[in-house]
Amino acid sequence: MTDQSPLADMRENYTVGQLREEDVANSPFVQFTQWFSDAQASNVHEPNAMVVASVSAEGQPSARVVLLKDFSEQGLVFYTNYHSRKAKEILATQKVSVVFFWSALERQIRVEGVAHKTSAAVSDTYFASRPRSSQLGAHVSPQSSIIPDQDYLKDRQQELESAFAGQVIPRPAHWGGIVIVPNTFEFWQGRPSRLHDRIRYVKNQQWQYERLAP
Repeated sequence: MTDQSPLADMRENYTVGQLREEDVANSPFVQFTQWFSDAQASNVHEPNAMVVASVSAEGQPSARVVLLKDFSEQGLVFYTNYHSRKAKEILATQKVSVVFFWSALERQIRVEGVAHKTSAAVSDTYFASRPRSSQLGAHVSPQSSIIPDQDYLKDRQQELESAFAGQVIPRPAHWGGIVIVPNTFEFWQGRPSRLHDRIRYVKNQQWQYERLAP
């Protein structure tokens, strides 16, 4: 390759804000809540969208975007088909990494931790709050499995719409929540000249934070 790719000149000079030690909270959960609130106030589209990365038994990483549905000091919760690739990998290794990126604020949050299923009661409560079409979708889709064509899903949806007509749709046993219990948070604020601010929280006996080089 001799010609320089046009991608080589694509860059932004980040100038929106900074992240100083004296401005961060002692708790990463408080800091996360503040930044998430900032993203909501800035009308970031789907601020709860997060990239979840898992790894297979062979060591092959994979990543996808899911939606955060709950956050507390107990962890970050999202919902999925337990037969999906991500759920199988996450539950097998119990190791997971998450990334939020809010370009309007020039901010990124990385979270690493261990994961496990939520209780059936938590999954039932959330499932009951979903739109009926989404409840049906959890039954319709054999997530991550090979299917013959789009008609397979349409036909299956019609079958289940008839089967559940006039009834409460039950949560399928293969669908539910996964909670990520963090052991590391990293808050990244874009800065000029690529000298970005990075503050990492690590849990030993207590949460402690440290500055990382960009």
